Amino acid sequence: MALKIIDHSTREYQQMLKLREDILRKPLGFTFTPDEVESEKDNILIGAFEDDRMLGCCMLVEETPETVRLRQMAVSNDLQGKGIGRALMQFAENIARDHGYKVIMMHARKHATGFYEKMGYKKKGNEFIEITIPHFVMEKQL
Repeated sequence: MALKIIDHSTREYQQMLKLREDILRKPLGFTFTPDEVESEKDNILIGAFEDDRMLGCCMLVEETPETVRLRQMAVSNDLQGKGIGRALMQFAENIARDHGYKVIMMHARKHATGFYEKMGYKKKGNEFIEITIPHFVMEKQL
């Protein structure tokens, strides 16, 4: 498996959009708008690949000069539980450190909080609803 930063507006980015739409958006009845796609140009886009197939992805978005937010974490349904998410998280954390961030945070879907807790993340505050489903803010010091 290869982990790498991908460029916006490439074939790899199109794979990322499709994976995120299939895993994260369609089940909730959402699709990407052109403005959402455009807004991702300055984000750090990360993909996990086997040959040319995207296995999983996530992105990092600067919140403050010291804090980066992990967003849109997705792993192909048929590959979940095989260590791809863990590898993506470790890669993303290393990139965040390399960029000088001190904290990585996220809005984690409630059903995924156990995975993030195993990775060292802590819940901050109470459960809240975002995009129609329960979430928690979670963070980790880098």
